Amino acid sequence: MELEEIYRQDLSLLIALQILVEERSVTQAAKRLHLSQSATSRILARLREMLNDPLFSRVGQQLVPTQFALDCYQQLQQPTGQLINLLTPKAFVPHECKQQFSIAVTDYAMQALVPFILPNIYQQAPNIRLEILPVQHTELQAQLSVKGADMAICRAIGQTGNLQHTFLGKVGVSCLLSPNHPLASSDISLEDYLNYPHATIAISDGVKALLDDAISHYPARTELLRTPHIDTALALQSIHPIIITLPEGMAEIVAQRHRLKVKPLPFKLPSLDYNLFWHSRCEQDKAQKWLREEISAATQKLLAQSPQNL
Repeated sequence: MELEEIYRQDLSLLIALQILVEERSVTQAAKRLHLSQSATSRILARLREMLNDPLFSRVGQQLVPTQFALDCYQQLQQPTGQLINLLTPKAFVPHECKQQFSIAVTDYAMQALVPFILPNIYQQAPNIRLEILPVQHTELQAQLSVKGADMAICRAIGQTGNLQHTFLGKVGVSCLLSPNHPLASSDISLEDYLNYPHATIAISDGVKALLDDAISHYPARTELLRTPHIDTALALQSIHPIIITLPEGMAEIVAQRHRLKVKPLPFKLPSLDYNLFWHSRCEQDKAQKWLREEISAATQKLLAQSPQNL
């Protein structure tokens, strides 16, 4: 029999056959199947027709299975056991997971968030495999569906209305100065900000557009460098008295690592609202759900420590 022919059969009848063999009684089988006795009798009639065998003979109040019915019962044990195992909900055990996940992130998340959330995840699930990709803001819907990324840590810049999401927190913007910068020991005024040369970090987060919009009615600042990588900007500090503008969190990390000075912006700038996005195709997967919860909890804790959220 071909697979398509099997599909057209009512395979639930085979489960009823197993129960009838075990119970040797239509009445008792009906109780287990939560059916009436007459409905169970009709099932037995359909089984006899489908399998072309009488299956049972009646001896007093008991049904006695034929040898064919007993053979069917034995052959059904393994596949029905496998079906029970397949269809029984199981608790997700991170330590046993070997699944691969693909996470799209912004430049900021790559440098300021991912290094802090990965150790805890791998401590719980040491055998998972992660692929960290650059986020595609303008094609986020496609990236999380047809392009196969499982989730994304980013701002809602492109079309996100059809995506599931969890709010992670707000990210502000700070300035970073060399300890030898003329403004290292003082606050940065708006005039200072406009007159000193600049480097802007994490352009995929939209920081550049927010900055330009906030100071659009002032004279243009001199931006010497726009880059997603902080090390590139740090290389200019020995040559130019640059002001590095970058998201909070990243600023604190870099300042501690390179003994730099963190300064607030001298003007108001809308915060960057970060979310964890995913497509509905990943909604019910237990491993995906666990990873989303771990990323959300760790990221929310990190961003809650930002001055923007205090």
